[in-house]
Amino acid sequence: MYGENLRPNNQEPPDLPAPGTLLVDTSRADRVGEFRGVAGPYWSLRPVGGGAEWEVEPRHVRPAVLMEQLRARTARLNARSRGEIL
Repeated sequence: MYGENLRPNNQEPPDLPAPGTLLVDTSRADRVGEFRGVAGPYWSLRPVGGGAEWEVEPRHVRPAVLMEQLRARTARLNARSRGEIL
């Protein structure tokens, strides 16, 4: 029969986070980024201190825990104090 070997899609898509929410991309060594929006089936994330956005499948994203949020924000402030970013 047609489609008998296909697995049904019972998994609900994750809720869309608010722009700016800090998320962890588990497919890239737990890289932390700000949620920027949706690009087709992917979510766009941007480094906390600015830089090039990247895309990730929503299944590889999880909310950043407090320690990861603090680490990312501290790294941004340190880069700013060194004059690397505005």
